[in-house]
Amino acid sequence: MDTTTLLTRRHFFGVHAFGLGTAALASLLTGNLDASATGALPGLPHFAPKAKRVIYLFQSGGPSQMELFDYKPKLKDYAGTELPESIRNGQRLTGMSASQSTFPVVPSHFEFAQYGESGAWVSELMPYTAKIADHLTFIRSMNTDAINHDPAVTFLQTGSQIAGRPSIGSWLVYGLGSETQDLPGFVVMISPGSGGGGQPLYDRLWGSGFLPTKYQGVKFRSVGDPVLYLSNPDGFTRQDRRTYLDALGKLNQLALDDYGDPEIGTRISQYEMAFRMQSSVPELTDLSKEPAQTFEMYGAEARKPGTYAANCLLARRLAERGVRFIQLFHRDWDHHGNLPKDLPKRCKETDQASAALVMDLKQRGLLDETLVVWGGEFGRTVYCQGRLTAEDYGRDHHPRCFTVWMAGGGIKPGIVMGETDDYGYNITRDPVHVHDLQATILQCLGIDHTRLTYKYQGRHFRLTDVRGNVVRQLLA
Repeated sequence: MDTTTLLTRRHFFGVHAFGLGTAALASLLTGNLDASATGALPGLPHFAPKAKRVIYLFQSGGPSQMELFDYKPKLKDYAGTELPESIRNGQRLTGMSASQSTFPVVPSHFEFAQYGESGAWVSELMPYTAKIADHLTFIRSMNTDAINHDPAVTFLQTGSQIAGRPSIGSWLVYGLGSETQDLPGFVVMISPGSGGGGQPLYDRLWGSGFLPTKYQGVKFRSVGDPVLYLSNPDGFTRQDRRTYLDALGKLNQLALDDYGDPEIGTRISQYEMAFRMQSSVPELTDLSKEPAQTFEMYGAEARKPGTYAANCLLARRLAERGVRFIQLFHRDWDHHGNLPKDLPKRCKETDQASAALVMDLKQRGLLDETLVVWGGEFGRTVYCQGRLTAEDYGRDHHPRCFTVWMAGGGIKPGIVMGETDDYGYNITRDPVHVHDLQATILQCLGIDHTRLTYKYQGRHFRLTDVRGNVVRQLLA
């Protein structure tokens, strides 16, 4: 039997393919870099995209919207008073504050001012973000279904509170493929907050779920090889590696001819991708040729591998090289106590670099085709968790409303969307659900979120499950 007839494109890219190298195999089979060569599904994008890629700046832990972007001046009049039941309205509480007998309102300790033509209110904790307010769109009416960290982060990344679904980056690479042969289509980088704490971040948050594993995110490390097993062993040269791969490839090809097992073809391509990454990844992570003004823009921390600033700079370099989805996680935004001292530290670690990334993309002509998203998994409560003093307070998790900002490809700049009540507790205008945000991100990349599906266990799944509406007020 001619087993090569089994090796169809659909077989490789829709059913059995897995691992990093399958995208490379596509290029080996076609020898070019058009959309089909990089693994896009037939018919995608569904319409002309505004963005080619996404950089998601995820602030893990739940940044407090009332200290950063959702200014509530009337809270000073309510300071120390009990949160009215008419405002809380029976909302479920976490285990951290459910046993409290009192819920005193606490205003922000930090000052706000309006910036840009949009008049967006931004805290003194975010001076660099304030300067670029007219390049951003603030959504102050985000809301989610989850009240605890793990299900909330999982919900934002995968569209489900239960683990096992594909992440948003995996969906994008599955649908649109990759623009690069020499790097993964989906890259993840993690930076710790200086407090050394924060919620755990599991690999499944950038996993491919029930999609073939070639679509999963690849985590870059800050110590040693950026990608595991990238370097050759001591005494083993690059030419030795090439000779070895050629010989191994011939053996694998014989097995492929005999058995027609697509996994063997995938293995061939994985080795080839790894070989190309031995050149592309060190070049990517070598910042020595970046001019001094780049580090002035991103901040001194950009010279230190593994910091948020360094990862923002790498995100720009990944975008330049055609990576489809770039995910940064910065930890330690979970401020149940000691908020006045700890929140400024997280802002100092992230504010300058986040703003620098937006402006760096703009000056290089990349912002119009790159969608940048900043935000966490939920917001914080207006009432104090624990003991309230003149100098100290904390805030519990709050899923009813929080703030996210977006910039770049397909998003209308310089607007503020959504309003919350005087307590910053309930949305009063233009609510945006997590599935709405996900649908809007896909829309910017030319994808109808209801049509990007994958059949698994007899059901057609999608990122937005059975919900989600594109927020057209946000679109340019």
